[in-house]
Amino acid sequence: MTQLRRDPRTIALLLVVPAALVTLIKFVFDQEPGAFDRIGGPLVGLFPFITMFLVTSITMLRERTTGTLERLMTMPLAKLDILLGYGLAFGVVGTAQALITAGVAFGLLDLQVAGSTALVILLAIGNALLGMSLGLFVSAFAQTEFQAIQFMPAFVFPQLLLCGLFVARDQMAAALEAVSYALPLTYAYDALDRVTSDGSLGARGTVDVLVTCGVILLALALGAATLRRRTP
Repeated sequence: MTQLRRDPRTIALLLVVPAALVTLIKFVFDQEPGAFDRIGGPLVGLFPFITMFLVTSITMLRERTTGTLERLMTMPLAKLDILLGYGLAFGVVGTAQALITAGVAFGLLDLQVAGSTALVILLAIGNALLGMSLGLFVSAFAQTEFQAIQFMPAFVFPQLLLCGLFVARDQMAAALEAVSYALPLTYAYDALDRVTSDGSLGARGTVDVLVTCGVILLALALGAATLRRRTP
């Protein structure tokens, strides 16, 4: 948290950019009645996922390469405790990000959804945590910040294309629809779409939420397993 406070550009990326993108979408579809209400709700949850993934993957990589994790691992702390500490700090930021994005969308841009606004906000917070946990995990597979950025087109963009945001998954080729079931963002998007368009989660949406929570915990556990001391 102290490092984040000293980095105003990262704070701006985390807190301002998702709200700015939702505002941009509002004016892009300004001449199409109902379009913003149809896609704005899911995007309130998806934008925090993207920015949290990007920032946490790069930040965690920096912690791994600068020796900060090495120093922490000399202390009597479990690996999972260390990663949960990072997760808690980024989780606070992710929650603030989701609240600001939702506040702008519902309060200033008059976004209308069929379901509960509070539930959409909770799902947006969950998506921010999902992006955070996946970012912490994949940082183990990059050696430079440039490589970490490349995870965006390799890991995040396919999920955005296949989650159902652009084309309903049952209208995709059978192979692509099958692949979409293996991607965590599919379940996060499904839950958001059900609340914003149908008005409630229902049994299927509850399963989507449980799967998303399970992926968050699994990604944190796998991220902890990748922590290695580089020196004997």
